[in-house]
Amino acid sequence: MILEKVINQITIQSEYKDLVDTYVEHILNEFKDKIHSIYMCGSIPKGTAQPYKSDADFTIVCAKPEDIDYERLSNIKDKLLEEYPFVTKMDTIICSMDDVLSRPNDWGFWVKIICVCIHGEDIGEKVPPIIISPEFILDLNTDTKEEVDRIHRSLANASDDALKTRYTKGYSKRLLRALYSLIIEDTGIWEDDITRMKNAILDYCEIDPALVEYLYACYLDSCHVPVEEFLRNAEEVYRYFENALHTMAAFRNSK
Repeated sequence: MILEKVINQITIQSEYKDLVDTYVEHILNEFKDKIHSIYMCGSIPKGTAQPYKSDADFTIVCAKPEDIDYERLSNIKDKLLEEYPFVTKMDTIICSMDDVLSRPNDWGFWVKIICVCIHGEDIGEKVPPIIISPEFILDLNTDTKEEVDRIHRSLANASDDALKTRYTKGYSKRLLRALYSLIIEDTGIWEDDITRMKNAILDYCEIDPALVEYLYACYLDSCHVPVEEFLRNAEEVYRYFENALHTMAAFRNSK
């Protein structure tokens, strides 16, 4: 079964179009010929964004990610968040053209399936069709442990309430996405709606449903969630995920 693109048509609402255009303009002015293409994912390109609730999620593809200075990129972000206060958060992922083409089940999946191109040549069109399979699931989760460990440390060490809220929400979403990846052979699609994702996990995953509902509740309202309690539950969820992934890898290797 071939995985289909999450967003088939870009539908940016009028109140967000100026933000997107301004972001692209600033990035091109700041980094000029270092940019190959720019992408978005999430509610803004889908046309479902809500002021003061929705984030802006960009991805930059370039020849050499080290050419993109993160401090200058952060300055652009800060300026735009001040200019467009109805955007709750702005994230930019940077990856290389080589990563997209040489890692089709990882970076290729991200650009081809999750994102839509808003500037430049869509390199996702050069990524071959992505076949839903155990190989895809294992490749997709190559960096999951590193990502989970990083956000776990960030939350454990956070002293600011705003950061705790942000990390709890992000950690919840990352774990729900990891769980969903385990069942994509059952669903046949990549679901980016968090409620439908949670419901599919409950339908197909053998994990304790209370843990899934807990993560979902923390994603919806991450304010004042006790950090120690959350980390304990997050660790239990990740143990389940890691064991399931190891079982999948062992079964594949036994064939």
